[in-house]
Amino acid sequence: MSNPSPKPGRTPSRREVLRPAELVGGAALLGVFAGLVVLIAARSLVDAGVAFGVAFIVALVVVALFVQSLKPDAEEEADIEEQDAAHGGTRPVLGRDDEEHR
Repeated sequence: MSNPSPKPGRTPSRREVLRPAELVGGAALLGVFAGLVVLIAARSLVDAGVAFGVAFIVALVVVALFVQSLKPDAEEEADIEEQDAAHGGTRPVLGRDDEEHR
């Protein structure tokens, strides 16, 4: 899949651009914290590495689930529909009963 390009007259804000890095960075910090706790308690680099990896992956999955549960606001909905129209179609939307999206 290719990433759809933004509108020609609109550039994404710095916050929109850095949001994914912010979420992954938060998950990495949780992983580092878990790794340090295990390193201090067990004094084993292997165990600390495993704890870091497990905590990092679990944090990524949890963050991804939370992000998916957020409902886009009106501006994001308009942007999504505009990008869909630009690529020649609509995307299926679960939970809508109107005939327009079937």
